Amino acid sequence: MLAVPWLSQQASSAEAVTTAEWALYKDKFLDPAGRIIDTANEGISHSEGQGYGLLLSYLAGNQGDFDRIWAFTRTEMMVRDDGLAAWKWDPATVPHISDTNNASDGDLLITYGLALAGTAWHRPDLTASAKSIAAALADGGLETVGDLVLLKPGKSGFAAADRKDGPVVNLSYWVFEALPVLAQLMPDGPWTQLADSGRRLLVASMKTGQASLPPDWISLKTVPAPADGFPKEFSYNAIRIPLYLIRAGDSDRTLLEPFATRMPDAAGQVRVVDIATGKTRHLLADAGYRIIPALVSCVLSGAPIDKDMQSFQPTDYYPSTLHLLALSYARRHHPECL
Repeated sequence: MLAVPWLSQQASSAEAVTTAEWALYKDKFLDPAGRIIDTANEGISHSEGQGYGLLLSYLAGNQGDFDRIWAFTRTEMMVRDDGLAAWKWDPATVPHISDTNNASDGDLLITYGLALAGTAWHRPDLTASAKSIAAALADGGLETVGDLVLLKPGKSGFAAADRKDGPVVNLSYWVFEALPVLAQLMPDGPWTQLADSGRRLLVASMKTGQASLPPDWISLKTVPAPADGFPKEFSYNAIRIPLYLIRAGDSDRTLLEPFATRMPDAAGQVRVVDIATGKTRHLLADAGYRIIPALVSCVLSGAPIDKDMQSFQPTDYYPSTLHLLALSYARRHHPECL
């Protein structure tokens, strides 16, 4: 069976995502056709959301919903000729694929969900699809710069040859828990080096300003620096990084402690931070955001997660997804947090 760093270490009697939680999530975000709806982004669907849907339905043990999500993804979004998913499906446009570039985090999440389900449910069709996408991502989604293996956010537009400040990366696209699984799918692939490069870049990116937190978008033309054309802030993208590290079984204080101390304000709200000054631009109060630094603090110091974050009620697609990912990890790996 494919190894999942945190799932493989837990008692099988503990549910990851409960039937009730998944019912709440799918009632709000999964349409009958099998697409996950981004409720805060004009109702579009994207490869990231489809990947999250596959992962969460797998964690809930719901094969019917998993197959529905995969069917939509396969028929509506796997339309590129290189084996990767087009990132954006828009119900308001014809054709519905309004941007054919891929998003590498979506490709990683889709591959990961397929690989886990293929093994757990004895579905060689899913495993074969996972291997195919992993090979396509290794072939066109990565870039080697010096001794670093980089995950390009999209196949087009981010490489050293594409931008004056290129290469540009987004460290929240490194789904760290998925990379050991891809390494088993494709043992000759660069997945271990990719994981190591991501952790090295995270340490370096925290030194780009007074924030002591990584920017969402990072130029690697010289030393790591906030990329041109994007807000120079720690924001909605980068807040996922500590969640992905923890779900990968990483408890390195060097990597995680800044997220426990610098990410939340005194009330536990997540700060969107100006990288240069370290000042708060605004605050994110949704439980799906607040649970991330709370989970980091629990993993590092044993501080329990506040009761109001321990039960799931869906709000918007993105924080609701993060909330379930954090709860499922805590439930299986750190029940003392709950």
